[in-house]
Amino acid sequence: MNRFANKTVLVTGGTSGIGLATAQAYAAEGARVVVTGRDEAALAAARQTLGANALAYRNDAASPAASRELAAALAEAGVRLDAVFINAGVAKFAPFDQVDEALWDESFDINVKGAYFQIQALLPLLNAGASIVLNGSINAHIGMPSSSVYAASKAALVSFAKTLSAELLPRGVRVNVVSPGPVTTPLHGKIGMDDATKVELAKQIPLGRFGTAAELASTVLHLSAAESAFIVGTEIIVDGGMSQL
Repeated sequence: MNRFANKTVLVTGGTSGIGLATAQAYAAEGARVVVTGRDEAALAAARQTLGANALAYRNDAASPAASRELAAALAEAGVRLDAVFINAGVAKFAPFDQVDEALWDESFDINVKGAYFQIQALLPLLNAGASIVLNGSINAHIGMPSSSVYAASKAALVSFAKTLSAELLPRGVRVNVVSPGPVTTPLHGKIGMDDATKVELAKQIPLGRFGTAAELASTVLHLSAAESAFIVGTEIIVDGGMSQL
């Protein structure tokens, strides 16, 4: 299939994990892909993987000023966007009585403020019919211990899908959320999850395993494509049944 032939898409946090898998899936279906990230080496590797037409920009996902700079750079490059996957985020966990302002601020600056103002900055670059997909989490729904700040930041994205869709539909822009459960990505190592913990967590998933980044990517592409034109302000949960049963 070539659902994204002659289209340009942006994936924030697109150099690893779900972001990179989604960028690769877009490219495989004909899209010109733009990715952002913080690490120059990872950006260079992603650009090489995604092909000669790909663009890669170093970007601070927590900074509204950086959001405006990215939009300006894209405009200068003549880029118009048909889809945006707001994937850049941070996952920090701590028991309620150990949460400090630094954890709160980092989580909300990246996951909420950064996402919100990145969308705002990109508005002039969105083509009619463009789709925005936000990367949420089932933590917004399941009340997992030590996830209070992270879960709240992801719940905000679910709300954004509804309110921003109401505001952006007159522009022909849809906003939806994909909310993954446990997915095999480098994130688990970053948050210190060991193999034993992964095994125990997998037991809570009716399918008995973690998801893959490619499985998440397929849902993002569906929400980005014309085939989902009647899906607006909706959250699709991709968690192997973990939050449903």
